[in-house]
Amino acid sequence: MQIMLWNIGLSLIITIIGAILKYKCDELTRISILLNKTREEVAREYVTKVEVHTEIDRLMSRLEILDAKLDRIIERG
Repeated sequence: MQIMLWNIGLSLIITIIGAILKYKCDELTRISILLNKTREEVAREYVTKVEVHTEIDRLMSRLEILDAKLDRIIERG
């Protein structure tokens, strides 16, 4: 009788621990999926350093062209 109660008690404890571990594992999987989605959204919404430098270089070249045109206009006037 005592062995049967001991087996029931251990089975309950192992079942509870198993349920907790399954819940934690499922939660970890859910968080991992959310993290991956967040990474995708961040990559889609923000630019890289290379893109920023390319755009700044393009803008600077356009400003240099405008500066040269203004210098020619001032020299004529």
